[in-house]
Amino acid sequence: MDPELEAFLPLLPEADLNDPVAARASIAGYAAARPVPDTSGMVVEDRTVPAEPDVPVRLYRPHRAQGAVVWLHGGGFVFGGLDSEHMMAGLLAAGSGAVVVSVGYRLSPEHRFPAALDDAYAVLEWTAAHAAELGVDPARIAVGGHSAGGNLAAALTLRARDEQGPAIRFQLLNQAGLDDRQETWSARNFTDTPWMDRGRLAASWRHYLGGQAATPYAAPARATDLSGLPPAHIATAEFDPNRDEDIAYALRLLQAGVSVELHQWPGTFHGSQAILSADVSQRQVAELGAVLRRALSG
Repeated sequence: MDPELEAFLPLLPEADLNDPVAARASIAGYAAARPVPDTSGMVVEDRTVPAEPDVPVRLYRPHRAQGAVVWLHGGGFVFGGLDSEHMMAGLLAAGSGAVVVSVGYRLSPEHRFPAALDDAYAVLEWTAAHAAELGVDPARIAVGGHSAGGNLAAALTLRARDEQGPAIRFQLLNQAGLDDRQETWSARNFTDTPWMDRGRLAASWRHYLGGQAATPYAAPARATDLSGLPPAHIATAEFDPNRDEDIAYALRLLQAGVSVELHQWPGTFHGSQAILSADVSQRQVAELGAVLRRALSG
């Protein structure tokens, strides 16, 4: 493991996904103690997207933005929100120059699949319909997310393709949870890795699905047809149970004719980019912004 990351392991907050209420409180406290991102070069605004029910979003609008990204936070479908994602969303807007639409989707187990995906899709449709108001080209809208948010981003591309929904220019999947079956080598063997391991992953899927059979919209790795999807950037962490399913998904996208950039970050673990003082984390965050900037620029 990267030594800068390893030094922080004793300081990581507890996030027992078997106890959603405690996990949410722990992560909220951790997020509140972090430095506030520099948003001086952008306008930050909380809005509500009309839906059933309405969906809260936080807009990060850099000056002269060309495109926008619908951004979905991580948290195993169980915790996280606009406040806990404030740092990453601000960094992503600054690094990409794109409008970041951070989505406060409903959480499980109170709201199981497809609640979170329905919220995300409503925000995608709203973003496309309000592109002129946001000052961006409606042909330059991306979707992206971390962990559970990466799952939702991938599912958005499938649903938008199948329903002839808003055009998605690019998908950014960071350490995404794509496969509920947990049959890959990394999912089977990473039983004590930091932040996310096999047990937490199983709890996450249990809360999200609630006993339902997984469809491709719930677990995009189950999709049999990946053709016609937008170009992708997929980032994986070495010590992450999601690692191998993400790499397999990247290969399947390539075989379906979808352009893919895949970056496997050595020495990292799931969510370790939140440790911003580490050099590898700074490079990870900078790359996320840079790939979005390239994808949404002229």
